[in-house]
Amino acid sequence: MRKEDLPKKIAVFPLSNFIIFPKTTVPLNIFEPRYIDMINDSMRSNKFIGMIQPKSSKEEDNFNPKLYRIGCLGKIISFKETEDGRYLIELKGLIRFETREEVTSEKKYREFNINFENFFDDLNEGKENIKFSDLELIFKDLKSLFEKRGFIINWKALEKQSLDETINALAMASPFTIEEKQVLLEAKNLDIRKNKISEILTTYTFDQYNNTTVQ
Repeated sequence: MRKEDLPKKIAVFPLSNFIIFPKTTVPLNIFEPRYIDMINDSMRSNKFIGMIQPKSSKEEDNFNPKLYRIGCLGKIISFKETEDGRYLIELKGLIRFETREEVTSEKKYREFNINFENFFDDLNEGKENIKFSDLELIFKDLKSLFEKRGFIINWKALEKQSLDETINALAMASPFTIEEKQVLLEAKNLDIRKNKISEILTTYTFDQYNNTTVQ
């Protein structure tokens, strides 16, 4: 994708505890009427949607929750309508963005003017240079945390992916908080993201150690 093809205004889908990264693909189940409208409009134009997190999961029922400023632009690459009127889509992450101001309109969903200035590196096709040995330590702790939280991950499939795909997939699927996931999304590059995952995991293992009670 070229810089000049990027939109200046996008519809945003605020989804709590959910992030996507550039070069990753995620499935979404769309059922709310306002987001059905959003998908319809997107499919008729450029197929773009901005994924962004609300600042608090407690505001999920609020029609206009406060949002983080950084999200990721996605493009609909697969679309299917179910018999009960839901949309099953696949969204491919393209580039992160920063919101400027909200656009006032008659639409049921929200739109923002955005800019991509700080994230043009996301459009580079090259893979980032990370060795698998860099991942071994955090991989072990992350696997342990996933299993303790009842998360099921196909680790064999992950190991067949490139390292940047693996790190981003684990960051997206991790049982971290909204704030922690936002930190990972905003990390400038993959190496920083890997280190942030490691830092977050350290706090989880530390808490787990401190909460151990001797009977």
